Amino acid sequence: MSVIRQDDFISSIADSLQFISYYHPIDFIQGVHEAYLKEQNPAAKDAMAQILINSRMCAEGKRPICQDTGIVTVFLKVGMNVTWDAQMNVTDMVNEGVRRAYTNPDNVLRASILADPAGKRQNTKDNTPAVIHYEIVEGDEVEVHVAAKGGGSENKSKMAMLNPSDSIVDWIVKTVPTMGAGWCPPGMLGIGIGGTAEKAAVMAKESLMDPIDIHELRERGPQNRVEELRLEIMDAVNGLGIGAQGLGGLTTVLDVKIMDYPTHAASLPVCMIPNCAATRHTHFTLNGSGPAVLTPPSLDEWPEVTFEVGSNTRRVDLDTITPEDVLSWEPGETVLLNGKMLTGRDAAHKRMVEMLNNGETLPVDLKGRFIYYVGPVDPVRDEIVGPAGPTTATRMDKFTRQIIESTGLLGMIGKSERGPVAIDAIRDNKAVYLMAVGGAAYLVSKAITSSKVLAFPEMGMEAIYEFEVKDMPVTVAVDSNGISVHNTGPAKWKKIIAEQV
Repeated sequence: MSVIRQDDFISSIADSLQFISYYHPIDFIQGVHEAYLKEQNPAAKDAMAQILINSRMCAEGKRPICQDTGIVTVFLKVGMNVTWDAQMNVTDMVNEGVRRAYTNPDNVLRASILADPAGKRQNTKDNTPAVIHYEIVEGDEVEVHVAAKGGGSENKSKMAMLNPSDSIVDWIVKTVPTMGAGWCPPGMLGIGIGGTAEKAAVMAKESLMDPIDIHELRERGPQNRVEELRLEIMDAVNGLGIGAQGLGGLTTVLDVKIMDYPTHAASLPVCMIPNCAATRHTHFTLNGSGPAVLTPPSLDEWPEVTFEVGSNTRRVDLDTITPEDVLSWEPGETVLLNGKMLTGRDAAHKRMVEMLNNGETLPVDLKGRFIYYVGPVDPVRDEIVGPAGPTTATRMDKFTRQIIESTGLLGMIGKSERGPVAIDAIRDNKAVYLMAVGGAAYLVSKAITSSKVLAFPEMGMEAIYEFEVKDMPVTVAVDSNGISVHNTGPAKWKKIIAEQV
């Protein structure tokens, strides 16, 4: 029988969350590097280069891989012979560990959790509570799997109650393109099959705790139907040509994970949850001997990768840019941004639209400006701003036409594709949408030379800031004619991949 002490358990949770905020699993780094080496689409290759460079920078600087430091999910397997030396219950101990991790002054993590989700949606300020799954097992240890899941990838989760005779592969191939690029590929797909609706979802999430090992499976060959499905799904999804960041390319997923469970004869529940380019999880076991010891990976594990600025790269000054200037920008072109931009995401856009509808004057002038969809991490030490990668742009689609036409906004910067409503508004108003790489938040923050809050300070990370940037790399994702690289790129590479088979 082992005795787990309260302080050991809490500190282990807190330390693990700090650990995964800046250390990618090495198997993930190896998987991205392998995909980078074989990628043939220059835009996708550059995106993966930024992800790898950002990852190393975060490991060196011990700062978050992504500005969205996630909702915490914990899987606990508690041995039946374990006893606790604690005054708090286990749920409260987990949440105390989360609280300590996210408020650590040496590496502040963004608090993203909102209470009263269908009502006031008020930030809890410390990223609690976590989502916790318990299992009572044999033994005298506590096994803990900890993950921090970003909203962009979590929002792309899909579920279906298929007929028993339906093809799981067909459903996935049909469904993945509907997820867009907001889940920041390349990543992993976690798939739960069977049980009931909620069991399939939990299995899909838990499967993402496993390391990338599909290359080993491919070498030895599948030994059961689940392993066959992993290979079939991975090949079929990569054959879609979606590619890194949805720009088109050879690799969309690095691995496919599957967990299954017996189900009702009339049922075939299937849930699919993607993990993004900021894959964050770790595992430890407590046996009463003290807190978990997490061993940092060697920096030698990261490949030497450089992000090369091509000769056709366009350098622009946001302080002097005109509507006529953006007319010549082409989809897929790399642009280096310099000068002052505004920021604003969901809450700020909602507030601005409400003000416009009420005939009120906005607190900032958007005419001729660019707005960056971002919610940055608070800075520490001598930082101008913490990690400041883009958030999913499609969430702002419903606001886009009114904002552009009411204010004269010229450009937007975000992550992933835009939907038809936004593309139509961009085309009709000769505006432009630029894509920054999701999963390169710390790298992006180094391009920001000054930062100040201009409006809605009570919104915290969702306030409107003004950033001054120097050579911030972005891609023209929707040009002034409404041509989207997220439509043309995957279509092109799907055809190329089909011809190579």
